[in-house]
Amino acid sequence: MANGQAESTNKIIINNLKKRLEEAKGNWPEVLPGVLWAYRTTSKTGTREMPFSLVYGSEALIPVEMGEPSTRFTQATEESNDEELRTNLDLLEQRREAALIRMAAQKQIIE
Repeated sequence: MANGQAESTNKIIINNLKKRLEEAKGNWPEVLPGVLWAYRTTSKTGTREMPFSLVYGSEALIPVEMGEPSTRFTQATEESNDEELRTNLDLLEQRREAALIRMAAQKQIIE
């Protein structure tokens, strides 16, 4: 009985999502890059890391910081930037392993 209820709830959710996607279909080309950027630069609960930083080894510089420079942007020099990138890349594998361990721990808690 519970399984049938879950399937019914899933169908309702999927149908609502399909309906919203159809309504917003015309806007997707304009909206999608912003949505992807937000997803990639937001820390995830399971890993406590941003997908962008796990892939590239450094934090993303938000486009707003380029137009309205922040302290982080204005104080960066090419030398300090290169040094920080090397350090981040050296530690990247450890950060990825730690994120994987946190994900596994969270999965066990949920189960």
